[in-house]
Amino acid sequence: MIRPSPQLVRAAGQILTVSYPVLALSAGARAIYQLFFKPGVSDYFPPTLSAVAALAYLLATLGFIVRRPWAWYMAVVLLGLETLGVLIVGTWSVIEPAFIGRTVWHLYGVDYGFLPLIQPVLGLIWLFYPENRALYWRQAQNAQRSTQNAER
Repeated sequence: MIRPSPQLVRAAGQILTVSYPVLALSAGARAIYQLFFKPGVSDYFPPTLSAVAALAYLLATLGFIVRRPWAWYMAVVLLGLETLGVLIVGTWSVIEPAFIGRTVWHLYGVDYGFLPLIQPVLGLIWLFYPENRALYWRQAQNAQRSTQNAER
């Protein structure tokens, strides 16, 4: 089994802590503009899909920041769904571009430098890296010990 180096995993974590909030802001702003300010919008599916993506990015950011077991599970599920969404919407936008329109995941995230396709894979690698995964449970144990010590 190929195991990524700690430096690569650390770099991926640094990229994720910047890229996810930026992409959440970007996708959210795009959705808000298309839903409420862009004249002549008749199809609300693409901007709604971008809004869903923005919410997923925001919640995934929370999953990277909060070091608790529930946050790890939430982030894994969100990144799995995000990967699936990018692949489905990206493929669908190749097959039937008029139906999908311009969303964050259009053509696998081409408008965003394919970051929507790359970043959930990086995120899953980072989350499943043994040291990072253990950190979520260690932080929870430390918080529990602190609470128990404070009660004494």
